Amino acid sequence: MSGSGATGGVAALVLAAGRGERLGHALPKAFVPLAGSTLLERSIRALASAATFEVIQPVVASGDLDACVDLDLSGVSGLAPPIPGGKERQDSMRAGLAALPAQIELVAVHDAARCLVSAGDVRAVVAAARETGAALLGERSRDTLKRVVAGRVVETPDRNECWAAQTPQVVRRDWLVAAMEEAVRAGRLGTDDVQLVEWAGHPVAMVEATAPNPKITRPEDLRMAEALLEGGAG
Repeated sequence: MSGSGATGGVAALVLAAGRGERLGHALPKAFVPLAGSTLLERSIRALASAATFEVIQPVVASGDLDACVDLDLSGVSGLAPPIPGGKERQDSMRAGLAALPAQIELVAVHDAARCLVSAGDVRAVVAAARETGAALLGERSRDTLKRVVAGRVVETPDRNECWAAQTPQVVRRDWLVAAMEEAVRAGRLGTDDVQLVEWAGHPVAMVEATAPNPKITRPEDLRMAEALLEGGAG
């Protein structure tokens, strides 16, 4: 690849290996139903609707591979068979990257728990990553944020500079692979994907989401997503 961006194929990794204890459901989070479809089904179909990806690669817990057989994903273009992830997010990313075809140069990492992402926002963040090499979807902070250490406020960042990170997060494959290798050497675990390439010194563009893209983590998030669907989202 030349320049900052990527010109080759684009793939999506759908991370769905988490157990989702905070959701309080008997099923693994990716297989929890939302208005008749699992979160994983909805996430994969949301990404596919952007008509951007050559490959959509689900990454699930090893114990959930059999459950994927029953998912309703007929007609999804580029869908690859699910593969097992690992204990940490970076382990699942590493497994997903290794499974992608060689021609893939740009990788979108997406949480199965963000199953309402809009096709337009997916296309926008991929386009930004083609230009800069890395980009993520996000939302401007509506609240004043405090940085707290040991229960004490140590800083109040400028709210105008603060955003809540979402997914997809789209990165040049070579940048992501190298950044993950460096994180392993340094013993670092990122809380999101682009943080790894930030540590490596690469520029990351922020793309403002134009539609609700909540992460379903707690029971109230599931209820909110149901209300959004009833109101016409997704």
